[in-house]
Amino acid sequence: MARKKGQIYSAEQKTKIVLELLKEEQTVNQLATKYKVTAKSITNWKKQFLENASKAFEDDASVKEQKKELEKLKKENDELAKTLGRTTVERDWAVGKVKLSTG
Repeated sequence: MARKKGQIYSAEQKTKIVLELLKEEQTVNQLATKYKVTAKSITNWKKQFLENASKAFEDDASVKEQKKELEKLKKENDELAKTLGRTTVERDWAVGKVKLSTG
């Protein structure tokens, strides 16, 4: 069953659909029709859900450490992007100078 183009399902909605599927009261195709989503999407959500289920039992310290590491990597990425931007501007300026002096 096709869904509306651009429709986005929240994590909560996906979880609800997957849990309904796991109850085995309805087939994937029945749920796809009910929620106007493709059966393939539901199958993918189920796979992702089951692959990440063990994270629900991880301790808070582990989750906090992962979030802290993610924040650190985001900041590092921002700094690298700024450096790249500066370097690109400097290169463009130097290329312009070379063209003026040779042209």
